[in-house]
Amino acid sequence: MAVDLYAGIYVRDIRAATSWYARLLGSEPSFVTSATEAELAEHRCIAIEEKPGHAGHSIVTIFVDDFDIRVEQIAERGIEPTERLTYRNGVRKALYRDPDGNEIGLGGAPVGTG
Repeated sequence: MAVDLYAGIYVRDIRAATSWYARLLGSEPSFVTSATEAELAEHRCIAIEEKPGHAGHSIVTIFVDDFDIRVEQIAERGIEPTERLTYRNGVRKALYRDPDGNEIGLGGAPVGTG
């Protein structure tokens, strides 16, 4: 069964957000819908939309199978997690906050289970 995900994130400034998310995700938007909206990935889409009154209230977690590599690559692009967590079951999470305060989490399996 194929599953597509569409997560919308409101931001104050589309240009600043597009730049930050390109560094976080490692690529430019896959589709620019309009002057105030961009899609950042296909099939597992994170879309940013300029809506200043709603900015900063989103929470999104992306679970990846190459957690350590991605966290390292994001750091090389100048973004560090604001917090790193390991849950009792061993699942790991790196939390990032965009310039508006939206929380983007990267999740990874416990060490040794990937």
